[in-house]
Amino acid sequence: MRNLLIGILILTLSSCHLIGKGNGIKFKIENNSDLTITNIKFYTSEKLTIAEYDKIEPNEKISDFLSMKKNKSDGEYILEFTRKNGKKEKSNGGYYTNGGAMDRWIEFNVKSDTTFVKLSGMKY
Repeated sequence: MRNLLIGILILTLSSCHLIGKGNGIKFKIENNSDLTITNIKFYTSEKLTIAEYDKIEPNEKISDFLSMKKNKSDGEYILEFTRKNGKKEKSNGGYYTNGGAMDRWIEFNVKSDTTFVKLSGMKY
């Protein structure tokens, strides 16, 4: 009975994001286009924490972790950047709930004419 109570407590705490590295998501942005992208911003739809980078050259990538400790509601992930021709782009993808990431990581693959989004799948 005691082991059952301990197991339930551990599951409850981990589902509330109180155990582990913290509430957030790992992300990677790859520039597989022919031109540099600039003014890169990655954030959630709540815009409480924003990861910002000046530029990513062609065939380069950035990997980092976006903290979501301040997030409280449901939303999506957003990548914004500017192409060399001055065109601003915004790509939305993924979903988080109750301020917590449902995936382990998200990847954005920037091509010359589009951006692909890939997610790890649910974390348990």
